[in-house]
Amino acid sequence: MNGHAQYIAFRAILVKEVLRFTRIWIQTILPPMITTALYFVIFGRLIGSQVGDVDGFGYMAYIVPGLILMTVITNSYANVVSSFYSSKFQHNIEEMLVAPVPNYLILLGFIGGGLARGLAVGLAVTIVALFFTPIPLHSLWVAVSVLILTSILFSLAGLINGIYAKSFDDISVIPTFVLTPLTYLGGVFYSVSMLPPIWQSISLANPILYMVNAFRYGLLGVSDVGLGVAYLAILGFIAGLFGFALYLLNRGYGIRS
Repeated sequence: MNGHAQYIAFRAILVKEVLRFTRIWIQTILPPMITTALYFVIFGRLIGSQVGDVDGFGYMAYIVPGLILMTVITNSYANVVSSFYSSKFQHNIEEMLVAPVPNYLILLGFIGGGLARGLAVGLAVTIVALFFTPIPLHSLWVAVSVLILTSILFSLAGLINGIYAKSFDDISVIPTFVLTPLTYLGGVFYSVSMLPPIWQSISLANPILYMVNAFRYGLLGVSDVGLGVAYLAILGFIAGLFGFALYLLNRGYGIRS
């Protein structure tokens, strides 16, 4: 395929993925907005008044970056895993794989859909957060880049889950037993410095901790981990998952077998 044909193929996959979640926005975009509002009411106002300031910021402002990133993570992941597995279940993915479209373009198309939903939900949640507390912006470049990279990372993770899934039940195993615990233990609602030393060390093994803190630095200018370390961790995971996902697609694992 020449460059123009590849662009058309990529655009077709991307548009399909975007239309897929925008047509049912009441199920994909509205629920995270309501959930975030409840987080602010319960954690921000009721519990936050007892916690006080954290790193020089009110508790409600401190949890904003984590709540935004948490919704981006879950929605980027959910969009790709459900879409890819549905394509497998309906045998649509086989048509893509036999077409003269490079597998990396198929991969990029699904990632683009997850990225679009992640950013759309992130923006919607940010608007909700502004009704509860002002949101400072320490570094626009850091905030936007971490948001995009995190969405790409979990879009890739969702696609790999979709490749391995053999039933609709399988696509909920990783989010329930892995993704949710890691997210809640990733410093969304607290600073790692508040933990005992041993738990601080254990928390450093959680990759989501680096993403949350890097995004918190972009908005608030404070972080429990080094910004360079956070970027290296995120980019390393993206490179590893992209290579692995492309390898699985090239082999046709879970699709041709």
